Amino acid sequence: MGIVTGRRNARPPRQRRAGGSPDPDAYDEVVRQIRDGRIDADAGAERLIERLTDRELLGLLDGDSPRRMLPLIPLLLHRRPFVAGAVPRLGIPGIRFSDGARGVVIGSSTAFPVTMARAATWDPELEEQVGTAIGAETRVRGANYSASVCINLLRHPAWGRAQECYGEDPVLTGRMGSAMTRGVRVHTMACVKHFALNSMEDERFEVDVSVDDHALHEVYLPHFKAVVDAGADSVMSAYNRVRGEYMDVNRPLLTGVLREEWGFTGFVTSDWVFGTHDAVGSLEAGMDVEMPLRLRRAHELPAALRKGTLDRATVLQSARRILRTTLLHAATRTPEEPPADIVAGSAHRALARHVAEESIVLLANAPVDGTPLLPLPSTTRRIAVLGRLADQENLGDHGSSRVRPPSTVSPLQGLRDALPQAEIMTVPSRDVRAAVAAAAAAETAIVVVGFDQHDEGESVVTGGVDVGVLGAALDSGRLRGAITAVAHLASRFVRGGDRTSLRLRPSDERLILAVTAANPRTVVVLVGGSAILTESWRHRVPALVLAWYGGMEGGRALADVLTGVVEPGGRLPFVIPTDPAHLPPFDRTAKAVVYDDRWGQRRLDDEGRKPAFPFGFGLGYTTIDHDLLGHRFDASGGTAEVRVTNTGEREGSTVVQLYAADIARARPVSQLLGFRKVTLRAGEERIVRVSLDPNPTLERDPVTRRWSARPGDWMLQAAQHSPDDWSSAVALRHDGAAAEDDVATEGAAG
Repeated sequence: MGIVTGRRNARPPRQRRAGGSPDPDAYDEVVRQIRDGRIDADAGAERLIERLTDRELLGLLDGDSPRRMLPLIPLLLHRRPFVAGAVPRLGIPGIRFSDGARGVVIGSSTAFPVTMARAATWDPELEEQVGTAIGAETRVRGANYSASVCINLLRHPAWGRAQECYGEDPVLTGRMGSAMTRGVRVHTMACVKHFALNSMEDERFEVDVSVDDHALHEVYLPHFKAVVDAGADSVMSAYNRVRGEYMDVNRPLLTGVLREEWGFTGFVTSDWVFGTHDAVGSLEAGMDVEMPLRLRRAHELPAALRKGTLDRATVLQSARRILRTTLLHAATRTPEEPPADIVAGSAHRALARHVAEESIVLLANAPVDGTPLLPLPSTTRRIAVLGRLADQENLGDHGSSRVRPPSTVSPLQGLRDALPQAEIMTVPSRDVRAAVAAAAAAETAIVVVGFDQHDEGESVVTGGVDVGVLGAALDSGRLRGAITAVAHLASRFVRGGDRTSLRLRPSDERLILAVTAANPRTVVVLVGGSAILTESWRHRVPALVLAWYGGMEGGRALADVLTGVVEPGGRLPFVIPTDPAHLPPFDRTAKAVVYDDRWGQRRLDDEGRKPAFPFGFGLGYTTIDHDLLGHRFDASGGTAEVRVTNTGEREGSTVVQLYAADIARARPVSQLLGFRKVTLRAGEERIVRVSLDPNPTLERDPVTRRWSARPGDWMLQAAQHSPDDWSSAVALRHDGAAAEDDVATEGAAG
């Protein structure tokens, strides 16, 4: 059920384009005809449009709830779908929105690990399963449209919403986002966000991003193209500006790139409330739906259409996109309605636990008394579990992606369940003296520290808002200034937003140092959404684990990894530097920024700096060798064959990673081309085929929009993380393939 139902029929329209007799079965009948192959979705959309009044037609282009609902959005977001474009007279359900990056935000639902944690699995097949589960729960909650595919690139780990993305690499992001899209679409329409270049939080409403054509098309857009090619039904435009234009009115990107260059046929929605800056201009630029309320468009489009300042053809164009997409999806999604008991049911809980296990990254595991500290010996009987987050149900950000599961397992509870025979001691988080005493008395100390919703997340209140959407009286004058000033003041005191430091809280670092001094058998477990700098203490800690915001079953998954029931399956989806100065500058108050093609691991490579932990890094409980046997590659892509051998004594997993670099450069910059996760029994050998993405080795001509091979001496290497030595690499292109003819955009991107 939507927030407001039947508003399209609240009073007779002033003008009708066709008859207005009720026919609540009209939409379902068109869906049946499309499903049966009697008509296509375009024809179906036209049949419905012919029967719409002007009021109903314009009603497709914004939310169905009145602006007075604005203060209630945080409450209602978690209670029911937000509806746009419903026409009860014809049975048109409209787009029925739910957020869902780590689970459905409506009701009490399964809380999966955050997107960044799932990126650390490097497992698109597993991510597709998560997408299917989220789509099914979204459908159970009455929604048909899920904004669950967040693929903004992690340009800097201080970004408050880093946990909602898939990391710093376009290829990893594109493949994981495509998998999520395919999964979600089994049950609901998939929306990809935030288009484009949205990767800072505190000034997301105002910041203007400058970027050259090379970085824009070859770094920040390929993963969006990949997800569009995977079937994304909708794109959400971002709040920020790109090259001086707000994204809702950015015709070069919304129409020139998204539709004309990529061939996207779905619909574009605004980011919520403050994401529409011009009612007519945004429609002409290619932004189809203002979400989630009746704000600018409801008050400006009717008059613009009557006066002729808005072309009817522009309205019809967006109406066709919206109806065609919703009809086609309704006709092709799985027909079986998922049962209500799947929501946070046993199968989805088990999936959440498995994903969390596969996401956990073992960063260090040094020997203590001649044996690696992890996994914990089965004979362990006395453990101290310490730290501020040891017994917290810490699922991450409390903004629009917040999920409320029926229960959550903390790290402490997970260990108690996994080790019922052991004595597990814990103390108040602020009592360092008691923590030291407990650690000294234990066989092993486990310190759980990191971040929560107060340290990072969506900036729920920010000063950079356009209060004019709330009414014409606020477009100028003293009242506008006063409200903006209050918003700026409030933004200094609310939780979330961009991080102010890449290090732990000082109290967490003091606790780590005190506990490791008391007990050399100390494991530090980090909780957070992106990179955490560890230089002031990591060399004193034998075992270091990155457990992310692990979802409702995260505590059990962590216990499974620490006790060796399962392998730590995660690999870093970003680099962790030794110094924040090695990363691009990050000013959380900036109104203008420049994005180039050097960030993360690429920046460190370019400057010859050694990271604390490279992109793609992660340890296991066994040893696995990689040997590149051969490959084929050209401007359309290729494959590589890698022999993978488990040389250890237990089953384990690895992520086979293929990197390319131009070794003619003084400092080669590694580029991920492909990857595949593999699990091997002890002693098992297998030949694995890995698909290679050509995009990182191609360049786009900004005039012709055609792609061609980037010049250079390109080499290929199989590795277990981003390499810093290319001595064993082989030539990437064979027999003059570097000089192949240009390839069209359609063959290059994706």
